[in-house]
Amino acid sequence: MEKQRFARWLRQVSVLTRRQRLQLMDGLRPAVGMDRVCEAIAGADPDPCCPLCQARRSYRHGHSRGLQRYRCRACGKTFTALSGTPLSRLRHRAKWLDCLGKMLDAKSVRASAKAVEVHRNTSFRWRHRFLALAKHDRPQRLAGIAEADELFLLESQKGSRKLDRPARRRGGVASTRGISREHVCVLVARDRTGGTHDFITGRGAFTKDQLHLHLLPVLDPDVLLVTDGHPAYLGWQWALDGARIATPEQFLRTAIGVFNT
Repeated sequence: MEKQRFARWLRQVSVLTRRQRLQLMDGLRPAVGMDRVCEAIAGADPDPCCPLCQARRSYRHGHSRGLQRYRCRACGKTFTALSGTPLSRLRHRAKWLDCLGKMLDAKSVRASAKAVEVHRNTSFRWRHRFLALAKHDRPQRLAGIAEADELFLLESQKGSRKLDRPARRRGGVASTRGISREHVCVLVARDRTGGTHDFITGRGAFTKDQLHLHLLPVLDPDVLLVTDGHPAYLGWQWALDGARIATPEQFLRTAIGVFNT
């Protein structure tokens, strides 16, 4: 729309009735949602690499569905920031952020679908695509001061054609007290910069070998690892100076040394 025509149209907004203003807001909501999504996508990686040859030698080549399109100088392929990602070819982009907001508020698939006015199957598909994309948002290594702890959840065999235990209703409880083979261990480690890694170590209590398998490759050699008193942690030799921090005084001296290096 031309600037003068838009200015005349804008002056007429004040004389609209309440119903007309609501209709106007409903008409603008999809466009505003699309602008928010495009802005968030563009800010995620200002210089995306080519999904085909992984080169970063590209130049701007028009737009595609509101997103900046690029052409790779190395292979000639055109792409956008979503090419080669789990979000590629998903529709209704204007509603993505609203659906993500409902997911972060712990809303169910059906509740999210009803709130953003999409089918429940679409809401289910979006949730799994978003989670698949977030799974790759991991730092290469945890450095400085890192904390690790474990979480035990009852294993869910929903969707399995054959159960190796009696069926439970609405989660249920374990047949025995304490940690058993009915629980799945989730190990979480995070450093002070917010970098996080999580691993599913398997059923039952975790072992020292599982810790070496999952956590050791993502720890910086000079990391200060803070854990609880689980016996499996006592066998680690990954803290500073090759020893576990046993006293508050030793922890304080080591922590000060980390920040002063």
